[in-house]
Amino acid sequence: MAFVETGLERLCKSPPEWLAGRRIGLLCNAASVDRHLRHCRELIDRKFPEQLTALFSPQHGFFAEQQDNMIESGDAIDPLLEIPVFSLYSETRKPTPEMFDRIDVLIIDLQDAGTRVYTFIYTMSYCMEAAGNLGIKVLVLDRPNPVGGEAVEGNCLSPDCRSFVGRYPIPMRHGLTIGELARLFNGHYGVGCELEVVKMRHWRRNMFFQDTGLRWIPPSPNLPTPASAMVYPGQVIWEGTNVSEGRGTTQPFELFGAPFLDTRQIIKKVGETELPGAHLRPTIFEPTSNKWAGQPCRGFQIHVIDPLRYTPYVTSLKLLQAAIELHGDDFQWKPPPYEYELERLPIDLIIGDEAVRKRIEGLERIGDIAASWQDELDQFVQVSREYHLYE
Repeated sequence: MAFVETGLERLCKSPPEWLAGRRIGLLCNAASVDRHLRHCRELIDRKFPEQLTALFSPQHGFFAEQQDNMIESGDAIDPLLEIPVFSLYSETRKPTPEMFDRIDVLIIDLQDAGTRVYTFIYTMSYCMEAAGNLGIKVLVLDRPNPVGGEAVEGNCLSPDCRSFVGRYPIPMRHGLTIGELARLFNGHYGVGCELEVVKMRHWRRNMFFQDTGLRWIPPSPNLPTPASAMVYPGQVIWEGTNVSEGRGTTQPFELFGAPFLDTRQIIKKVGETELPGAHLRPTIFEPTSNKWAGQPCRGFQIHVIDPLRYTPYVTSLKLLQAAIELHGDDFQWKPPPYEYELERLPIDLIIGDEAVRKRIEGLERIGDIAASWQDELDQFVQVSREYHLYE
């Protein structure tokens, strides 16, 4: 098997001539490494000496050190290159003109999660908008979608649920690489900056991360493994509830539960045959932080047995609905704030459609709910194919 070469590695092998002499800004974090685990800022500084003048960091900080939502990172000076690191998850989520004063081109090298509810892609979009307004070119170094580039799943974001975890009407599992998303944002959604994407080599749409030959570096603290990334497009919904999504454990998003959860009744309600490609293993875990810290939670570890059959979003919606039906007196929606939204329910921002949440509450069959969004999903697939870089 030929290992995947990322956009970073291809840039370093064959740098474009137009980069010569230009002042470079770099949006990246701890996961922005090559196959030898060398960080992109070191490689780019070596390839373009004295041209790298500013670094930019997304949510969780430059070293992916901050654990949770709405825990901000301040600006800093990079200890290695002694250049400024501007946080784009602090007093502002959008780069200011002053931040971009020192650059002529912005390089973006971020590992995406393949899920609509992930702020990195919206930080990228804000940077693209700011760059477009200032006449600064954007160069995106492409990386694999860890949950594959074929399956697309879920309802598209409703306009009234826009937030920092959802700016554009894309589905929960979008099936695009971060470079393809940049092209979609720029073309279909009208960002309109000067954009170039450095493609990967040897990546195919049917690959999951474990097929790439690359080493997984957590892009954020609670996606520690490819297994956690695989379940994230569904398990992220527990963030909008009082059920633990496994934060404060060693297996976030794979584990979920609460002190009040009756695992036998949950299994009986959903039935293993209704969760293709997945196995629920009953367990008890005790988070060290976040929801139910220090309290034993009854729940499950979700094991992906067959990633080709597994549908993370629909699977987790079925489990969510079972928890609502069986534990209505104890189950609660998490109140705001959530990702700087102070009024809307977090679950509506995560699901991306208040009507879908109400239908789940009303115990309407999940299969019927999913069938109702199929037309808009088909339309998204048709549009997004125009921005594919890989077949």
